[in-house]
Amino acid sequence: MMHMTFYWGNQVTILFDGWTTSSWISYSLSLLACFLVSTFYQYLEDKRVRFKLLSAAKASNPPKPQIEDPLLQQADGKTAGSKWSAARFAGAALFGLNSGIGYLLMLAVMSFNGGVFVAIVLGLAVGYLIFRSGDEDVATLVVDNPCACS
Repeated sequence: MMHMTFYWGNQVTILFDGWTTSSWISYSLSLLACFLVSTFYQYLEDKRVRFKLLSAAKASNPPKPQIEDPLLQQADGKTAGSKWSAARFAGAALFGLNSGIGYLLMLAVMSFNGGVFVAIVLGLAVGYLIFRSGDEDVATLVVDNPCACS
């Protein structure tokens, strides 16, 4: 039976039928797994943002080519092939992996078990505290959504 409201108990199915808990030990291990995955989500998000900042810093200071070819340059002075660099593909792969983990965490919360909800929210908060709330992050702001800027 699928619950449609939050409930507390050690019998829960998380994500798929094979991940069902029936004892306090399996429930506790499942909560620990949810906590660790949500902490790992914040770690990956930190790495993705830092990778994006490094890529942007390298792209803003490209090395000057020895031979100037006006047919291969865009209006901003960058070469035509720089749009599809390995750094962009790596950033896209990190974004896809992190999005997938985020959606799996959302689906786990949709089991409507209170313990799963608390474990995931605590994992996200602890991960943010450990990986993303450093002093150096205050000076830099990365906005992925262009609609967020006015």
